[in-house]
Amino acid sequence: MIRLGSNSTTRALLLQQHGIKFVQNGGEFDEESITTTDPKKFVIEATKGKFEELFKKFGCDDMPLLVADTVVTSGGQLLRKAKDKEDARRMLELQSGNEVSIISCMIFKSLDTEIFDISTTTYHFKKFDPQDMQEYINSGECMGKAGAIMVEGFCKPYIKKVDGYESTAMGLCVEKLLPFVC
Repeated sequence: MIRLGSNSTTRALLLQQHGIKFVQNGGEFDEESITTTDPKKFVIEATKGKFEELFKKFGCDDMPLLVADTVVTSGGQLLRKAKDKEDARRMLELQSGNEVSIISCMIFKSLDTEIFDISTTTYHFKKFDPQDMQEYINSGECMGKAGAIMVEGFCKPYIKKVDGYESTAMGLCVEKLLPFVC
């Protein structure tokens, strides 16, 4: 059994799908306190910040702690969570017909193991249909998602090519975690 230090339902689903038993306890780390616009630096700072907060609270004596964060980048820009529907539209238009990289960072710590991993998955998208994009934005599903992107949903029919693990794009590279938890 591990402690998932995240409020993400998608990360929880990934662990469930891979038969990893866990309890879920997210934290309160303020990502707005991070000032860098470099995507890799941002995801590292966010993951470390979340890990430090949750390690102080729970430690890893009774069960290993897993913390992760994910960012989206396209055209060299860090795409955070959309502030509103117009911000979501701006991000989706930037991604439409382009390459989009999703960078996930994870820290896993048990009494005898510590893993620090950064994984990247790159999607090559076809142009998004404007009506589909508008329906997706109106649905609100894009809100709360890094880059307003949902590769397992809206974006799926627009994927031309994928380089990397789909789990990385969903917020946690489970394939790299499995050898340490099973």
